[in-house]
Order: sequence, then structure tokens, then C-alpha cells
Amino acid sequence: MITSKQRAYLRSLSAVMDPIFQIGKGGVTPELISAIDQALEKRELVKINVLQNCEELEGDAYALCDLVAARTHAEPVQVIGRKFSLYRRAEKPQIELPKASKKK
Repeated sequence: MITSKQRAYLRSLSAVMDPIFQIGKGGVTPELISAIDQALEKRELVKINVLQNCEELEGDAYALCDLVAARTHAEPVQVIGRKFSLYRRAEKPQIELPKASKKK
């Protein structure tokens, strides 16, 4: 589980990223999940675009974000319009997250 401070940091990183996957008419296929899973292992942070012709869940980006996050064991970072970002820490992390503050 990532903190709100860490999520804000990841949002700032994903703001300048281009989407590397698109969910379209075919919806969320096992092949797409496998490709996203591999990209998360390599990059840790990915951005995905939901196309207008996406029939699955009527193209609701929030629902698709939750679905893909659950299937890839990733954390949803942000949903803006038809784009969303996911984060999953890799075995060899490339992104250094801010430390979680300890509550007193």
C-alpha cells in the first residue's frame, strides 16, 4: 500500500509520460494483462489509455483501472479522463518513493 505522499510523487512522474497501452474494442484480454504485467516489472509505472470504442464496462476508466490493477497486483495511481496510471514495485526498483512518515 502506498501513502498519499508517494501517490502524489507517482502522479507527478506519470504526468509527463505517454500511454504505452490502449484498451479498445477487444477489452481487457489475458494477452493485454500479460503485457502490462511485464511492463510493470520493467518500468514500475505505466500509463494506459482507454479508447472510445472500448465496449468493456462502457469504457469507464475508473472501473477498468481497478480491474487491471487487481489482475496485475498493482496500485492505481491516477485516473484522468480516459487515461490511468498503475504502479507496482519491481524486484529491482527503479523508482525511489518518498519515505512514508511515521504517525505518532
